[in-house]
Amino acid sequence: GLFYPTNNNFQVIAYSDADWGTCQMSCKSLTGFCVFLGHSLVSWKTKKQKTVAKSSAEAEYRAMSATTSELEWIAHLLQDFHLPLRLPILLHCDNRAAQHIAENPGFHERTKHLNIDCHYTRDKMVEGFLQPVHVSSKEQLADLMTKPLPELQHNYLSSRLGLLDSPPLPP
Repeated sequence: GLFYPTNNNFQVIAYSDADWGTCQMSCKSLTGFCVFLGHSLVSWKTKKQKTVAKSSAEAEYRAMSATTSELEWIAHLLQDFHLPLRLPILLHCDNRAAQHIAENPGFHERTKHLNIDCHYTRDKMVEGFLQPVHVSSKEQLADLMTKPLPELQHNYLSSRLGLLDSPPLPP
């Protein structure tokens, strides 16, 4: 189960990842993300991307865009509950090329083929809503959502998500 401590803060932190060309039939990539409110996991998702990405950077950038949409929804939810939100939200990504696309509008010539909705992440950065942060692949929590992992890495990341072993339910 998930454990929510009572002394939670309202800093939103997200991890975004993609597994490039995962689907053997369509070559579409897989997006995965997880979002924390303080130390508590509040949102997570895995979904096949709608289009084929031409590079791992493009797949990761599309994952960042999907995560950004979720972050905006969570921000509105917190606002509806009259809870404070510290900005910018930290968006952890393990692909430096995807971060470079988000941070550099001048990189446009090589990214013209990306859908306009993907540049949503860049717009939210300019607004000060979010800040991409590089995370090492070993610390990328969203890897749990996108790829099979060795047992030790799986157990380590699961514990970082706040997943705890629970006793089996009675019959």
